[in-house]
Amino acid sequence: MTFEYSLAQLTVLETSPVEIAKIAAECGYDYVSLRQIYMGVKGEKIYDLRKDKKLMQELKGILKNTGLKVLDIELARIFDGVNIKDYEPAMETCRELGGKHILSSIWTDNKDFYTEEFAKLCDLAKSNGLTVDVEYVPIAGVNNLKQTVELLNDVNRDNAGIMLDMHHIHRAGDNTEDIAKIPKEWFHFAHLCDASKEIPKEKEEMIRIMREARDYVGDGGIDIASILNSMPIVPYSIELPNSAYIKEYGLKGHAQNCLDKAKAYCDKFVKGRE
Repeated sequence: MTFEYSLAQLTVLETSPVEIAKIAAECGYDYVSLRQIYMGVKGEKIYDLRKDKKLMQELKGILKNTGLKVLDIELARIFDGVNIKDYEPAMETCRELGGKHILSSIWTDNKDFYTEEFAKLCDLAKSNGLTVDVEYVPIAGVNNLKQTVELLNDVNRDNAGIMLDMHHIHRAGDNTEDIAKIPKEWFHFAHLCDASKEIPKEKEEMIRIMREARDYVGDGGIDIASILNSMPIVPYSIELPNSAYIKEYGLKGHAQNCLDKAKAYCDKFVKGRE
């Protein structure tokens, strides 16, 4: 079985598009997953490739010379007051770099609103030849598998998909039987990481782990193999922020550990859903 891996921005959050691409290529990743829609979180720096032409050309050079590809661009959030058109420049960047997917998540409880806005997002992405993949997050508006499946059925767009994150599946208490029922065409990529089997009771602790203390694949308590074997084989974007590991190993060392651990685990345990 051949697996493909991407280095996600959150794993090495402070890097520029050029820096993360260099790290990904040197470590042996197949893809890079870039953040071009910024969220204002701690440690996040803004590198707008549509405005910084020099940075864009340098990134294109790295992609061309190394064979590294862009998998997706994040994060097109749906929230109260969102203007979907604001995401068009990032979509144009994704298309220009050869990417295929826009990552999205829902941060409002207003179902009618987020369904309508997500449909608009899908339509805008389709005009750029991109899919839109929903990542449910345990602390967000759409926070479990059931809500996500309902959303995708309601919008009924052929470029809409689901992006499953191992941490979020476990924290939401979802099961592999329900994952196995999801149409295969909804899957385009997934997020790999691990975490403790015990689910924090405090929201603050869950957020801390999610943003800065995830485990290497196979080192935590999540049954990752069962999850991956209930879905088709897709590229795996390693989203594994861990500030302690970065302090110990450096950005490149951490990214390399992420890839090596994931490869060893998937090669041993993952066959995927037929």
